[in-house]
This record gives sequence, structure tokens and C-alpha cells, in this order.
Amino acid sequence: MVLYRHNRLSGGTYFFTVTLADRRIRLLVDHADLLREAFRQVRSATPFETKAIVVLPDHIHTIWTLPEGDSDYPARWRAIKSRFTRAVKARGIPLSKAANGGHALWQRRYWEHTVRDAC
Repeated sequence: MVLYRHNRLSGGTYFFTVTLADRRIRLLVDHADLLREAFRQVRSATPFETKAIVVLPDHIHTIWTLPEGDSDYPARWRAIKSRFTRAVKARGIPLSKAANGGHALWQRRYWEHTVRDAC
């Protein structure tokens, strides 16, 4: 088993790549309004600054800076993924089921890199 270690730096700046489970679908661009709203809602509840974002059909690249004293980007990603998934489902778009009974929309893991130089 691969051991995934994430660097959690309070107030840090991070580069993320987050990917859909099925790389053939275009949900992120076809429903960009839902993705934008998920980001807005999560950012309002747990602030972070988006320095840059690129939304492609099947994955997202983004650079965030978290507030001082905060390093909890995993909770933010869980909330964004969850809100987007619920919104897509509410639009009547069929989603495949995961083994645990949830929806298999997103890849389980994501790539995170700590940015060391000022953005």
C-alpha cells in the first residue's frame, strides 16, 4: 500500500490537482456554475484565497492560500466535492455508485504540493 503524506503548513499556499473518477466525462465544464457555487459556499464557511484556478473537463488545478493558523485544506476539498456532487445529482444527472454506497464521481485522492515561493 502506498503511504500518502500531505504537508500541512499553517497559512500555507498549495497547488492542487483534483480529478474526476471517470476521466471521460465533462461534468466540471458542463456544470461550471455548480462548481463555482460549491467553491463560493465553502469559501464563505471556511475562508481561503484562490490565487489561480484552471477547470478542465475532468480535473481542476488550483492554487490556494489558507488563513494564518489554518492548515485544514482536506476538509475544504471534502466539502467542495460533496457540494458539487449533491448539486449534480439534484440536476438529475445520473452518477455511478461507489462500493461504499456513495457516488463515484471523484477520485479518492488528489495531488497537493506546497508552494515555497511567493505567488
